[in-house]
Amino acid sequence: MEQDSALSRATGNTKIDSLEFHLGAFGAAIPLVFFVIWAITTSVLQLSSEIGLVLGAIIGITLGLFFCKSKWADYAQGLFDGLAQPIGVIAMVAWFYAGMFAQLLQVGGLVEGLVWIGIETGFTGGWFVGLTFILAAVFSTAVGTGYGTTVAFCTLMFPAGVATGADPTILFAAILAGAVFGDNLAPVSDTTIVSATTQNADVPGVVRSRFKYAVAAAIPTLLLFIIFGSGGSIEEQANISSTTDPSGLLMLIPFIIVLTLAISGQHIITSLTWGIIVTITMIILFPVGSITDVIQFNPESDQIVEGALINGISGYMNMAILILLIVAAAHIMRLGGTMDTITTTLVKWIKNSIRRAELSMWAIVALLNSAITINTAAEIAAAPFVREIGEKYNIHSYRRANMLDAITSALGYIFPWGAPVLLGWSTISSMTDTYQWLPVVSPTAVFPFVFQGWFLVVIMLIAAITGWGLRYQGKNGEELRQPPE
Repeated sequence: MEQDSALSRATGNTKIDSLEFHLGAFGAAIPLVFFVIWAITTSVLQLSSEIGLVLGAIIGITLGLFFCKSKWADYAQGLFDGLAQPIGVIAMVAWFYAGMFAQLLQVGGLVEGLVWIGIETGFTGGWFVGLTFILAAVFSTAVGTGYGTTVAFCTLMFPAGVATGADPTILFAAILAGAVFGDNLAPVSDTTIVSATTQNADVPGVVRSRFKYAVAAAIPTLLLFIIFGSGGSIEEQANISSTTDPSGLLMLIPFIIVLTLAISGQHIITSLTWGIIVTITMIILFPVGSITDVIQFNPESDQIVEGALINGISGYMNMAILILLIVAAAHIMRLGGTMDTITTTLVKWIKNSIRRAELSMWAIVALLNSAITINTAAEIAAAPFVREIGEKYNIHSYRRANMLDAITSALGYIFPWGAPVLLGWSTISSMTDTYQWLPVVSPTAVFPFVFQGWFLVVIMLIAAITGWGLRYQGKNGEELRQPPE
């Protein structure tokens, strides 16, 4: 029987509902706390690497084992339960498809085409940064994935922008800011869907109600990017005389196809698959590349399989491992009661104040996002607390969903240890072999300039303090300006 139990745990057939830790709720947070400290320290010291971050996550999880009062086998099973959560796997697959699509567009010469059009139209420097923000916002709103947007635009728009005189740090921030906009507003975004469903709200109504917050943040964001986006003359950035080629603009066709399919309601994997197929076809038919650039087998290479498709996958293997470990560490924190402790403390402070209730929702979403760093995972963790507090005070489900999603979408792309920031940094780092002149922007350098994110956080804080946009829930789900009797 004991062997059967061990086999059951090893195969994941027995799920763990709770764990006990030395130091209580704080002990359960040790894995994530250590990872955050590790990520910040290595980034500040300019020692960051993907595999180094994976090591930091593993060390943190191992430390948590020594703080666990429950059986170590239960801790291990809780860890595996966390690793098996769909949220991590979904992100990984989206990265792989987005990575392949972006690499194919790069092979087709879209970067060179964008450099050409930037020079010809005068959209260089700060203007190019502003355009990048708009395009990233439109793309992420259409496809519904800020992570995929980060991969695609860091691959394509970042080198093109640097080559046309944009400030590298501000340009990277503009890409992240555009991803924030779409992640927050897109009807097909996972954060939008999670925020609506967990608060018992309909997605269209939620999107309509949060539009004012997104636009209020986007307008000053765009102006700041245009003003501060210039980084010097083109000649100072790179010698691009041989890299401008308008034929690469043909790759805008598959880009538009992906955008159109996503807007029409197709799944992101479906949209990207058609984009990949069309791109490969165009590379073969038109003089913008060759099939060997797409895929080739080289027995003399350590990698054996080479080309854009394999590069799109292999470039994110370490990040895929990292996101699974972070999601697992967050799951351990939930099993240890850290989140329950936070909620209980906040409810005692709220008493009967609507303002304090909304400030508490703002604070708990911000706190969990600062720790968990994977925005959808953090949103799932915070959702029950937001719903419990909001329903207690009759705060409308749209308002609760907006408070949950705006802060989650914002902070997920701000913190230097956050997955999207690390993903963008990883993408840029991987392109230095192709563009030797390309600077790599560190996560700690970019986070102050993700203006869309910071404005959203501040706007939702102001909304909580002043009651701007506050609506109460009526008996039939209608929005009321005054609390129901």
